[in-house]
Amino acid sequence: MPAGRGLMEFGPVTLSDARGGILAHSIRAGDKLLKKGRVLDASDIAALERAGIREITIARLAPDDLDENAAAAAIACALVPAPDTVGLRLGRASTGRVNIIATRPGLLQLDQDAIRRINATSPEITLATLPPLARVAPDMLVATVKIVTYGVARALVERATAGSRGALSVLPVTRKTASLILTRIPGMEDRLLEKGRAAVRARLDALGIALESTQTTAHDTDDLAAAIGQAPGEIILILTGSATSDARDVGPAGLIAAGGQLQRFGLPVDPGNLLFIGSVGARPVIGLPGCARSLALNGADWVLERIACGLECSNETLAQMGIGGLLKEGRARPHPRRRTRTQP
Repeated sequence: MPAGRGLMEFGPVTLSDARGGILAHSIRAGDKLLKKGRVLDASDIAALERAGIREITIARLAPDDLDENAAAAAIACALVPAPDTVGLRLGRASTGRVNIIATRPGLLQLDQDAIRRINATSPEITLATLPPLARVAPDMLVATVKIVTYGVARALVERATAGSRGALSVLPVTRKTASLILTRIPGMEDRLLEKGRAAVRARLDALGIALESTQTTAHDTDDLAAAIGQAPGEIILILTGSATSDARDVGPAGLIAAGGQLQRFGLPVDPGNLLFIGSVGARPVIGLPGCARSLALNGADWVLERIACGLECSNETLAQMGIGGLLKEGRARPHPRRRTRTQP
C-alpha cells in the first residue's frame, strides 16, 4: 500500500454490518431509491431488509481519512484561497467534486508544476483544467477537482495541497478600448466590411473591451496612416480589404508611415498566418488576417487576448505559438492524409 494512503474499507457486507457505511452503488429498496454515496442509517437498513436484500457493497472511512467532499473542498480552497481577488469562484462540493468557475473575462493562469504535483500525488485525487492562457468568460468552468473514491487519506490531501496555494487565477483584461480600421479595395461589397466589423466587435465584447471607433479608408498607405493617427483606442486593429502579403504591403507600410514600428509580419498559427503586429507610441497595433472576418478561432485571437490582458507579445512568444498552432485544415490547404497512395 502506498505510503500515506488511507485504510478505507470497501466491499460487500451483510446488512447487520452496513449501518453507518457509505453505499457504493445505487440500489432500489421497494419504493425507496438509495443513491450511491449515501451514509446508511437505520431506516435505510430496514427498507433493504423489507426488500429482501441481504448483502450490499459499502465503503467505510478510516479514522485518518477525509470523505470525498471534504477532500475536494480542501484542494480547491488551496488552489484558490481568495476567489474574489483572482476572478474565480468555487462551487459547492458534491459527489467528490468541486468546480472552479470564472467570474470575469480574461486568460486562465496556471501553475503547471503545482497541477502536475497534485495529479501525481495519488490516482484518487484528480484536477482537470482548461489549457494555459485559455480565454474565459464569467460563469465558464475553468477547472474541476474530483476525488474518485469515497474517501482519501488526510496525509495525501495535505501532500497534494503543499505548494499549490494560488495555482489558479484569471488574468484580467487591462486594455479597455479599441479602434478598428477597415480598408476598402475597389469593388468590395459593404457586406464584407460589415462582416469584418461584426466579427471584431464580437471578439472585443467577449473580452469586455469597448469598440471606441470604426473607420473605413481606401486601401492606400497614406489614407491608412492618417486613420491610424486619428484612432483613439488603447489597441488599434487593422483589417485590410486585401490580405497582407509582405512586410512592405499597405498594412505594415501604413503603420510605419503613421510613425509606428513594425515588430513582425507572419505568425506560425494556421489559420492566422498573415497577421502583423507593431505599435504606435505606447499603443499596440494588430494587423488582422482575413480569417478574422470569421468567428472561428485563429491566430489573431491568441494575439489579441494576450495584448488585451497586458501580456508581452515578444517575437519569442509569437514564435512559440506554432506549437499547437495548427488549428484546422482549411479548404485551400492540401489534405495529405486523404490522398490516395500512388501505386509503384
